[in-house]
Amino acid sequence: MSVYLVTGGGGFIGSHLVEALVAEGRQVRVLDNFSLGHRENLEPWRDQIDIVEGDITDPEAVMRCMKDVEVVFHEAALASVPRSVKFPLDSNHACVTGTVTILDAARQSGVRRVVYAASSSAYGDQPVARKVETLPNLPKSPYAAAKLAGEYYCRAFTDTYGLETVCLRYFNVFGPRQDPNSPYSAVIPRFVTSMLQGQPPTIYGTGQQSRDFTYVANVVHGNLLAAQSPSAVGRVLNIACGQSYSLLYLVDLLNHHLGTQLQPTFAPPRTG
Repeated sequence: MSVYLVTGGGGFIGSHLVEALVAEGRQVRVLDNFSLGHRENLEPWRDQIDIVEGDITDPEAVMRCMKDVEVVFHEAALASVPRSVKFPLDSNHACVTGTVTILDAARQSGVRRVVYAASSSAYGDQPVARKVETLPNLPKSPYAAAKLAGEYYCRAFTDTYGLETVCLRYFNVFGPRQDPNSPYSAVIPRFVTSMLQGQPPTIYGTGQQSRDFTYVANVVHGNLLAAQSPSAVGRVLNIACGQSYSLLYLVDLLNHHLGTQLQPTFAPPRTG
């Protein structure tokens, strides 16, 4: 049976992909160094999957993981804009070197397709309500630039070697198993955690900035379709719901559901 490899499978999105693949009856292998991912995220399927502890920047470890692999879901990254601003070399090493290492091992091993977790941060700030794939790329942070470089490498490996690749630009994914404790956590788990503790959430900027919040099950569905669709090869595709919500609206919505009346505190906009 062909193997489906999930890099970063111990992470938030990766573990949901593992769950869906196991439910489909796939043979699943996970490659994760567990620096950000959590083994407990995989505990329900531990006896049904192959877990390899290793780094995506280690060519030997990656090559060993490619045995009998048909599809790679490449989720592993240092997925944080603020962290990339502080440590740009780390972001480049994980997101660029790691991606090239995955792609090179995949093409040498006869992998059919690599589905790459790209980022909507590639668009940067643009004066349009909706970000569509035909917009120019204007990355504002080292993280955005690194994830965009991964897209270009995917396209190059498709054109040069015939390796099927699909790049999926995620928009503000949220859902169960999203870690609220990291200083680089996403906005929804950070807001929820603060407000459950009776603390006002912190908004960087005016709060009028809007985001397309995308539930993790929708992202998983998009990945599964991208692994099979013939027309997806070589393309960059947005994974989003097409609706925008301001951070002020998000605070109001959480107050409604939590039965609180907390008002946000405001801080200067963050670099990147």
